[in-house]
Amino acid sequence: MPMLLTIRSLSKSFPGARALDQVDLDLRAGEVHALLGENGAGKSTLIKCLTGAYRRDSGEIRLDGAAISPGSTSEAQELGIGTVYQEVNLLPNLTVAQNLTFGREPRRFGLVNGRAQREEARRMLSGYGLDIDVGRDLGTYSVAIQQIVAIARAVELSGKVLILDEPTASLDAEETRMLFGVVRSLRDKGLGIIFVSHFLDQVFELTDRLTVLRNGQKIVTEETARLDRVKLIEHMLGRELAEVEDAERRRTDPEAKNRSELIRFENLGRSGLVQPFDLAVHRGEVIGLAGLLGSGRTETAELMFGVRAADSGKARDENGDVACGNPREAIGSGFGFAPEDRKTDGIVADLSVRENIILALQARRGWANPIPRAEQDRLADAYIQKLDIRTSGADKAVGDLSGGNQQKVVLARWLAMNPRFLILDEPTRGIDVGAHAEILRLIHQITGEGMSILVISSELDELIAVSDRIIVVRDRKHVAELTGDDVTTGAIVRAIAADDGAHK
Repeated sequence: MPMLLTIRSLSKSFPGARALDQVDLDLRAGEVHALLGENGAGKSTLIKCLTGAYRRDSGEIRLDGAAISPGSTSEAQELGIGTVYQEVNLLPNLTVAQNLTFGREPRRFGLVNGRAQREEARRMLSGYGLDIDVGRDLGTYSVAIQQIVAIARAVELSGKVLILDEPTASLDAEETRMLFGVVRSLRDKGLGIIFVSHFLDQVFELTDRLTVLRNGQKIVTEETARLDRVKLIEHMLGRELAEVEDAERRRTDPEAKNRSELIRFENLGRSGLVQPFDLAVHRGEVIGLAGLLGSGRTETAELMFGVRAADSGKARDENGDVACGNPREAIGSGFGFAPEDRKTDGIVADLSVRENIILALQARRGWANPIPRAEQDRLADAYIQKLDIRTSGADKAVGDLSGGNQQKVVLARWLAMNPRFLILDEPTRGIDVGAHAEILRLIHQITGEGMSILVISSELDELIAVSDRIIVVRDRKHVAELTGDDVTTGAIVRAIAADDGAHK
């Protein structure tokens, strides 16, 4: 098929970061092309440069051989480039017909012609196998139907390139099959489709070629059928197994097998989020949680801490059932959770270092029982010193600190509460090398004092360095548990890549 879209030497920088570095990408007419990479790889930046949301710093984009430089998403649509996101960006309180014709409604005598509008909507959906009431509000339909309506609108407005950004993240298996049928029919009509997904099974099932980005650079473009799964994951994670397996030797703690059980999660799960799993947590151990982005790592942590309500299972300790159905209950049961996005979900930027540190402890005590100011000062000063938080004082706004010091403040908050079980989601992401080493040292220190920790990290070396055992998550299911000498990069990657023989 002819080349439809050509990107050459595309670069984009932000203050302190180079998001894209001389990236090339080709999209053929009549192909589904996967765009893959972990967090920070540059996928979103590439899409935003392509759709006019960002202005590129340098490089060239050609569509049908002509150089283009869209200055907005609407301009990109006029050129022929449409995008459908995981969160459908249509209006659920309007009808299907109104969404499909929004901004270009058929009119008669200056007024919207409702009958013609509905007929137009039915025409647009006729090629997608949908026979639905276009006069109903969009929000009354399933997410899968909403996705197809969004695709129909994007194709009608653009018609050359369709970008699907995590379109199946909220769909079940049957809905995914329905969506794939639509995508294949569009491919067969000659559209070029860029498919962004973290589900590797879907990538191998649907796509013709794939491109992997890592740290803002293109790593490889290959025909999907010619690339085996282990090699693909090596490209995404940046690890060559042959180079590291011989060098890795796992330390086995002779006391690890003798540790008593602290908490057991039994059949914990939620439909569409994480398949039910069992996990025993022992006193003073570090459990690593490994998997690609979107595999179910963070969702596992959120179920444990009650951020997401489970629809099956429970937690137990030696005294019986443990309440963790919501964060308040989890905190009351001695759990702590430092989330992945510290700026959005961790720190309260306008509050001081002191106020951030005492936040969880105050929540557990109840707001009717305020912590005395003298005790607040004592706790803040103690953890500023213990964690070496670089600040001019306890009353400095935490939003003014560096990323590494903000992360230490979040850790201090939970350590001040002295939880028995602490969940750390990407505890070293986005911090400098010195702070990185200090946080890993702290993990060893606090588990040595008896606390149990679950660590989620995309950095395999980091997980191997701190974990007593590692749980591997794939496609929202816990698929392997690695202990002792099996805690290696090779074993983790092979567990992520395994697919019961369905693909290489």
